[in-house]
Amino acid sequence: MATKRMNANFSDQVMSLVKMLRTEAPDCVASGVVDMSTGMLLSYETVDNHPPEVLDLLAGATLDLFQGRTVQMIEDVFKERRGISGDQHFFQEILVNSENLTHLFIRMNDQQDVVAVVVCRKSVNVGMLFAQARRAVQNHSL
Repeated sequence: MATKRMNANFSDQVMSLVKMLRTEAPDCVASGVVDMSTGMLLSYETVDNHPPEVLDLLAGATLDLFQGRTVQMIEDVFKERRGISGDQHFFQEILVNSENLTHLFIRMNDQQDVVAVVVCRKSVNVGMLFAQARRAVQNHSL
């Protein structure tokens, strides 16, 4: 799996996904792709300049949202109660509203450790955001 992440096709797919999210998600001000297994922001596009340390923190924040200690405990309880074993995660999409922005985080279907991130103005139509972001993610198998 690690070699897949190094080939040019994977890199091209990541950049294509970031561009599609950036151009097609409504009111989008930034998009990116995070690899939670390495803790890296693989690619991003933004309309603003952000300090590098903020961009570096995005990968860690994404990891905490999806695989933080408490989140893993919740998933383990669900798995135990439902008699499910395996590495599949329950939390696939997370929407976060800040004072001025809406942030959508979506796990990739085939690569559960890879998350697409879209940041939009808070005035965004959330239904359209989900529809466009899901379409972009489904069109890109990483």
